[in-house]
Amino acid sequence: MIKKFARNEVGRDFVVGDIHGCFSRLTESLYSVGFDGEKDRLFSVGDLVDRGIESHLVCDWIAKPWFHAVRGNHDDFAIRHAKIGALDFENYTRNGGAWFIALPKDEQLTIADALDSLPYAMQVETDNGLIGIVHAECPYENWNELVEALESNLTRTKSKAITDWLMWARERAESGYDGMINGLNSLIVGHTPVKNITSLGNVIYIDTMGWRNEGHFTLIKIQDSIA
Repeated sequence: MIKKFARNEVGRDFVVGDIHGCFSRLTESLYSVGFDGEKDRLFSVGDLVDRGIESHLVCDWIAKPWFHAVRGNHDDFAIRHAKIGALDFENYTRNGGAWFIALPKDEQLTIADALDSLPYAMQVETDNGLIGIVHAECPYENWNELVEALESNLTRTKSKAITDWLMWARERAESGYDGMINGLNSLIVGHTPVKNITSLGNVIYIDTMGWRNEGHFTLIKIQDSIA
């Protein structure tokens, strides 16, 4: 449920906002910063699929050794559609899921399995403390409480409450609450579209809508996100 990374001793670490099947545009952004897959790492705040025309490439990206993503709500849409089927199809289609619904069942399951391998949270060590990454928001004001919960044997109800919050919540963004998440230097999130990088306390919102023509992908170097 959570994946932990040691500090990068040889290269740079970047975090990118919601991708939504726009992998060619992301590749252009990586080229612009001289990304080197031999040394650098790219972390994603999730929502790898839907809306963009290249969502079908998601398995190729998840397989890249330098690419690491958390699970977003759109990734969870695909998993639930393929594996459970309990989904509001009209809502899923309206939010970009028509491409997935149209796939043969075996292709759906292959993609769903790849997405299901993604953790709900990641943390990365830096010289100045931990950087946390989730898709939407942290349900606790202390990162260590989230880590403990995700590493515990939770009841299904409790687990769903936590993971739904990690993938769907917008309470902080909508209220403008700027309290700190203790136990972290910074928490980097997507999910809530913003025109430019926005911070509330030590929570940094980076979904600058690179999946829209009028938007752009934000690539922040983790060391630059240190508060």
